[in-house]
Amino acid sequence: MKTLFLQAPSFDGFDGGAGSRYQAKREIRSFWYPTWLAQPAALVPGSRLLDAPADGLSVAQALAIASEYELVILHTSTPSFPTDARFAELLKERNAATLVGMVGAKVAVDAEGSLRASRAIDFVAREEFDYTCRDIAQGMPLTQVDGISYRAPDGAICHNPPRAMIENMDELPFVSPVYKRDLDIHNYFIGYLDYPYVSLYTGRGCRSRCTFCLWPQTVGGHRYRTRSPENVLEEVRWIKENMPEVKEIMFDDDTFTDFRPRAEEIARGLGKLGVTWSCNAKANVPYSTLKVMKDNGLRLLLVGYESGDDQILLNIKKGLRTDIARRFAADCKALGITVHGTFILGLPGETRETIAKSIAFAKEINPHTIQVSLAAPYPGTRLYEQAVENDWIPPNRTINLVNESGVQLAAISYPHLSSEEIYHGVEAFYKSFYFRPTKIWEIVSEMVGSWDMTRRRLREGVEFFHFLRSHGATHS
Repeated sequence: MKTLFLQAPSFDGFDGGAGSRYQAKREIRSFWYPTWLAQPAALVPGSRLLDAPADGLSVAQALAIASEYELVILHTSTPSFPTDARFAELLKERNAATLVGMVGAKVAVDAEGSLRASRAIDFVAREEFDYTCRDIAQGMPLTQVDGISYRAPDGAICHNPPRAMIENMDELPFVSPVYKRDLDIHNYFIGYLDYPYVSLYTGRGCRSRCTFCLWPQTVGGHRYRTRSPENVLEEVRWIKENMPEVKEIMFDDDTFTDFRPRAEEIARGLGKLGVTWSCNAKANVPYSTLKVMKDNGLRLLLVGYESGDDQILLNIKKGLRTDIARRFAADCKALGITVHGTFILGLPGETRETIAKSIAFAKEINPHTIQVSLAAPYPGTRLYEQAVENDWIPPNRTINLVNESGVQLAAISYPHLSSEEIYHGVEAFYKSFYFRPTKIWEIVSEMVGSWDMTRRRLREGVEFFHFLRSHGATHS
């Protein structure tokens, strides 16, 4: 079948792509690669991957393209599902014969509810959907495709047996050729990564049990299934030879450093290739591994610190203590590894005091840049279950994770701490961290050495101040 893999237009500047940890409009306009769509696209010859938000396409423009395809597979998320379903309806109005499916965590955990929400959705994928999409594109009847729920001709909702998890990750084709073929890599900008960058996965799943984290609890699972170092290095070599404009490669595995001997082996191979790279890491990597990585081209680590309070870290099953995180931060500083730290406000156990504690902790360990998110109880996560069980979210209503513009909202409220206080804690966090003489001087010094960096930081600064102004003015 003539197949389109689509990230549909939704909110202006909304990054809902798979790979995006928090589906929302960012403080600074940025987009992650739609890797989870690129992977099945690589399995379907002649298919196309279209990322409408990153390309800046309107609904009308995206519809004009999508209506030319026999099979359209949309990636959706809890925040974007209403607009994605509406797009599916508009597509069906144009061409009733188009087969429309949806993939992503939202439909994986609520297959029946998603199908009942709109008759325009013909099927949804519940588990890993790479081979599911391939089977459907090859014309396999929906009745025979494992891992989907679908709408029968009489309107009944049917659920097929689950699809087995992929064990041999080396069997999957590379995603980077799909990026080169279908995407404009200059659309993908992340403030802390060298531009232009490419992100990809060297494995799936995460052994950690963080209660808030979406992908391991819905699609990826808690077993870290990895590609061989040889396979990873072969794709990096392909990128180097075929996408010479790429300045940095980001390994977006939930925790790339979980298998340290493997991480070190890949690092040594990357060093021989002479590439600059970054990855996600837990704040417990020992100095010896950090040094091997740094000596072989590692520039930056994206680290989820989440909170500066040990009880909150225990509550969310982070598997980390602040004393370990402090040592890790000191090791990174000693080795010259740049750190982008992420924090979350509103997790179970949050109080006014713990918010202040997290701000003080962030200033103490002083990552180069930070991202502060609001606790998001995505359906399918343990955090969502806790929020329902404890009435942290209003009963019998849809959770609003973003507002009408796509900006993240505080969905959780506690008897002792309102969602309003949690929401405004974000701008307080950012102001306290960035509006320090030492941090301002750090950023200015970075700009002095490079005109390109100066233009980049000035652009980010304008967007950041706009975010602070709008964030402080509204909560709706």
